[in-house]
Amino acid sequence: MLALFQTIDLALTIFTWILIASAIFSWLYAFNVINSNNSFVNSLGTFFYNVTEPVLRPIRRFLPNLGGIDISPIIVLLIIFFLRSLMWNTIYPAVA
Repeated sequence: MLALFQTIDLALTIFTWILIASAIFSWLYAFNVINSNNSFVNSLGTFFYNVTEPVLRPIRRFLPNLGGIDISPIIVLLIIFFLRSLMWNTIYPAVA
């Protein structure tokens, strides 16, 4: 049972880092810090979009328009933090 919880925790941790990297990448892309004509940059942006957008899109539907500021990654990070805390502090001690 511990292996299952550790695997779920690892998947949530990896997604957290991908979400943070995606947010940083979008800032760099928006401010033209990185070359948008580079094929590696485009493939990296496509990867980040394809991985994070299915999670962020439903949250964006419920958030109000904040004038170009996207706080959906912050909401997802808070949800991940809640799930990890719930998993390790409530569910795992009850099961183990």
